[in-house]
Amino acid sequence: MRLFCPRRVSSIVCTIALMGIGLASPAFAMGIEEVLEVLQSGDMAAAEKALLPLAKERDPRAEFLLGLYVYGNPDSKLVDMNKAVPLLLDAAERGYTPAMIPLAGAYADGKGVPKSFAEAYKWGVIAERWHAPNADQILAQLAKELKPEEIEQAKAAGTAYTFKTK
Repeated sequence: MRLFCPRRVSSIVCTIALMGIGLASPAFAMGIEEVLEVLQSGDMAAAEKALLPLAKERDPRAEFLLGLYVYGNPDSKLVDMNKAVPLLLDAAERGYTPAMIPLAGAYADGKGVPKSFAEAYKWGVIAERWHAPNADQILAQLAKELKPEEIEQAKAAGTAYTFKTK
């Protein structure tokens, strides 16, 4: 099965991000194949319908899929970064590493959140700390936009960050 990846997300990131999806919630695990098939078909309205109940339960995988593929995908008719970013943020704040790089990108681009290279860098540091793929690349790109003291502040914020448990 091959899942569509938004233009701005490399297929490697998509593959790695999707590898851990079927592992936790029994409700989600029972329907993950169907949800992925719906996403693959490109029917974003059906994908939204399938993912919304799980996202409301705050399943970070559902939040990630809904945020990145349904609302965060420029090719989706349902694209809405004001809906996408809160889902990615909630998943990332609770430790779901696949959501961290797209969240950093949203901050860097100022899409769905105020533009902040420092906040993007912070999420890049957190992602790197938890071994998210491509974190080093985003940090290198963001470092070009920040002053050394801003980088140090963002590193400190990222290093001190603790995940939310609720």
